[in-house]
Formats: sequence, C-alpha cells, structure tokens
Amino acid sequence: MTAPPGVSGGRSRRVRGRPLLYTSYAQDMALLDTRGKRIWTGVLVAAAFAVSVLLADRSLEVLAVAYVLAIGAIGLNIVTGYAGQVSLGHAFFVAIGAYTAAALSGPPGGETLGYGLAEIWIWLPAAGLVAAVAGVLVAPLATRLRGLYLAIVTLGLVFLGEHVFKEWKELTGGPGVGREAAIPQLFGYRLDQDGPLGTKEQVLYLLMLSLLVVFAVAARNLARSRVGRAFAAIRDRDIAAEVIGVPLTRYKVLAFGISSFYAGCAGGLLYCVSGYVEPGSFNLLLSVQFIAMVLIGGVATVSGAIAGALFISLLQPVTRALPALVPVISGDTTQTPNVFQVETVLYGLLIVLFLVFEPRGLFGLWIRARNYWKSWPFSY
Repeated sequence: MTAPPGVSGGRSRRVRGRPLLYTSYAQDMALLDTRGKRIWTGVLVAAAFAVSVLLADRSLEVLAVAYVLAIGAIGLNIVTGYAGQVSLGHAFFVAIGAYTAAALSGPPGGETLGYGLAEIWIWLPAAGLVAAVAGVLVAPLATRLRGLYLAIVTLGLVFLGEHVFKEWKELTGGPGVGREAAIPQLFGYRLDQDGPLGTKEQVLYLLMLSLLVVFAVAARNLARSRVGRAFAAIRDRDIAAEVIGVPLTRYKVLAFGISSFYAGCAGGLLYCVSGYVEPGSFNLLLSVQFIAMVLIGGVATVSGAIAGALFISLLQPVTRALPALVPVISGDTTQTPNVFQVETVLYGLLIVLFLVFEPRGLFGLWIRARNYWKSWPFSY
C-alpha cells in the first residue's frame, strides 16, 4: 500500500507547496514553526548584536536597560499572561533581586552589607533564587484569592517592601544615599569598564542582549511545554482545569516562583549600567511600568513583552525632553506638573487605550499587519 501524500517511509513531513500544513504535533509545537519565522528571528537577533558598534554609547545604555526590563516583563507575563494571576507587586521581587545581588557582590567590611562575591555567575542566579523563594512564600495567597483581591494583596507587597528597604540601611544605604549596585564581573574581568572588548556601554549592551535571548528562549519553551499548557488551562478556567486533573496549588506556586525568579534576575542586572541602586526606585510606578509593558506589548506572548519593554524604555527619553519643548512641564520633582507626573499619566493613558482599542497590544497590531499582507490583494 502506497503512503499518502506528504508521508514517506512512516515519517511525517510538511506537504510540499503547503507551508502552513502540519502533519505532526512536533511541527505545530516547534519553537519557530515556519521558515519565515526562523529567518526573520535570526535577522533581528543578528541586527541587535550588530548595532553595538553602530550606535552611540548613550543609546546603547538605554537599550541595555530596556533589555533588562524585558526580562522582568517576561517574568510578569508568565504569572499574569500565561497563568492568569494578576500581580501588582513585581517591583517588590525586583528589589529583592537587586539588593541580593548588591550584597553578594559588594565589598566586605564597608558601610553596607557585602560578601565580595563579584562574579556574575554567582550573584545573578542567587538574586533570582532569593526572589523566587519570596514568590513561593507569597504564592499560597494565589490559591485562596483571585482577580482584584489578589491584585490588592500583591500591591500591598510594594508598600511593605518600600518601607522595609528604606529602613534597612545596613543593606540598602537608606533613602537618598543608596549603595553600589551589583558588580558585573566574569572570571575576574570587569564588564562595567572600558577594555579590549569595547567601551563599558558596548560590553554591558552585549551582556544584557545575550541574557535576554537566553531568558526569552527559556520562557518560550516553558510556554509550549506541559507546564505552559497547565498555566493556560488555569488562566482560561481554573475550576475546569482542576476537574481535568491540573493541580491548581502546585502550578500557581510554580508560576509565582518562576515569575519572581525572572524579576530577581532583572533586579540584579537593572542597576549594573548606572552602578547605583536607591530604595526609592522600587515603588508603585515601577510596578505600573511592568504592567504597562505587558499590556502594551501583548499579554501571553514573549515577543510582546520584549516589544512592550522597548516601547516604554524608548518613551522615557522622549518624556524627559519635554521641559525643553513645553515650558509648562518642569523637570523638577517639587513643581507641578513635572515630567515624572506626565510619565505616570501617560502610562495609565496608554494602558486604557490599548485595552479598549487593541487588547492584544503591539503583538496584535503586528498580527493584523501580517495577515493583511498575507491575504493581499484579497484582504477584505
């Protein structure tokens, strides 16, 4: 008996001439399931690495911070987008990671707590693990609360953490003083200094971009795994998920733990560029920024979280230039209106506009544009 078209020797393959027709689950669940995605993803990653020698140092610094924020946004997307657990306390876990990394890499015997472990392969996983432990301790609340109630509880973590970090001066240096951030050192080589690999900004840019690729691929693999499908089932209907055998408590705790790990790693890396961390930075506005990144970029998509982080990060230099263009807006925090108030209002406005007109965010706009040109000229 002859094999049907598209099947040869018992092995399934894609039918020639039908690039979107799959004959196996492996093809449908592939990381990059089309040739076009593989090509364009490779082009984008190569272009991102190439701009390290094309852009000015200031631009590379902004992009390096954007890549770190993208790692944190991916973490929030795991618990909120994929698992459906609304969290407004992301800044709390970012702070835990930042101070864990700073304490481990800081010099011992100084005014602030330090252990002298400056190697990035030591303090970066440690920052993620300590934040993950904190997330696991908070996670049992997720099994008893949902929706608005869970959001209020996680919001309380931000205010609780803000008070603790301001008062714990031995760790944080205190408000208005701060302390040195984690030292990015790899096998004795300082990555935050000019050297044979390039300027400080170029080296940190390449480091943050490389780590973003690693964290993004890990999150995408998680989303298409058994764990990711369990997260999606809980998000869509947790009672139905429990009926079909998904253990809610286990996977909700796992979602908070993984999300907090991403947040802790992002916190450890976030202030490596500036070299300084201050407890007042981890406030409600930072949590709102992460929420804006996820909602503006696209919920439950890794590429959407990256796009949202880049959008918000590149929007900040524009708003900081407003005092020179609009004299009414001040750059001084003691006056009203100032650029920081404008940023807060703008984040809220963008969240409302995207939720009303494009709930899928920037990722949804890309899907619309792609579908339009794929069906052109019959795009009606």
